[in-house]
Amino acid sequence: MIEIGPVPIEEVYAANERISAFCYRTPLVRLNAGGLPAEIYLKLENLQPYGSFKVRGVSNLLKKATKEQLKDGICTVSSGNLGLALAWMAKQFGHRCTVVVPDTSSDVKLASLKEAGARIMRYPFEEWFEIVSSGEIGDLKGHFVHPSFDSDMMEGNGTIALEILADLPDVDAVIMPYGGGGLCCGLSFAIQALKPDTKLFVSEIETSAPVYAALAAGEPKEIEMRQAPIHCVGSTRVMTQIWPWVSRYLTGSIVVTPGEVVDAIRLLAEKNRVIAEGSGALPVAAARTGKADSKKVVCVVTGGNIDIDMLVKILSHNISPGWIV
Repeated sequence: MIEIGPVPIEEVYAANERISAFCYRTPLVRLNAGGLPAEIYLKLENLQPYGSFKVRGVSNLLKKATKEQLKDGICTVSSGNLGLALAWMAKQFGHRCTVVVPDTSSDVKLASLKEAGARIMRYPFEEWFEIVSSGEIGDLKGHFVHPSFDSDMMEGNGTIALEILADLPDVDAVIMPYGGGGLCCGLSFAIQALKPDTKLFVSEIETSAPVYAALAAGEPKEIEMRQAPIHCVGSTRVMTQIWPWVSRYLTGSIVVTPGEVVDAIRLLAEKNRVIAEGSGALPVAAARTGKADSKKVVCVVTGGNIDIDMLVKILSHNISPGWIV
């Protein structure tokens, strides 16, 4: 089993230097809405190249990788944004890229992967999640980038924390969506090293909230995963390798409804002119509940790769049964 150790803060600073030519220093802006339970700030990672924070970890990894490691190309398991960032960056570096996706991946993200030149392999969600959990991708050739366990990816994720703390030194709480745990760990390692009194929350959807269940039980717990209306979040359990850090650093998990996520997507578009996908709007939905119990809250808007037709339906209050964002 792959073991995960804490990422030293020195490595996060080094990653910040490596990725500067490939990533933006994204803005931190106040949410322009009334009736909020706190000062809510938006860390706009949806503005990154390829529409998500994943480019931070990917560019750090590719800058560190050797020619020997990349001689047979590169591969990953991804529900969308990691695969997209990796495919585009690999193309720039001249490497082949294979992305193993679950059958729940959105058509818009699959189309983007094909446009980026990725070879796509599609698996049923349970088989796909087993690859994620085990960290083993079989006999597929190429340097394997794990979406949650890779320390180079975590270093890149941690650079988000450097920017948050530089722009808002007195931040009280940070909320991030929970997918597989790589963002959670990367941010937690960096923030705990620099401002350990900061509260750290993950946001989850009520149809699939494994972190909430694990924290309540005191250990990873298998849960029923209903059809999640949001891409890139939700699973049946917290992976064993991630649990020690989730249990150690997280203040809690804030669980929201699908309707609250839709409202957050609409609010971001109407009040801040920010386009966010479902997972990117999750932290905003969580912050609006007031459960972070903090004065200054930063929401990491992780991505903006939402299907435009779906966005139009959300803005026009025309969501139909079975929607996924």
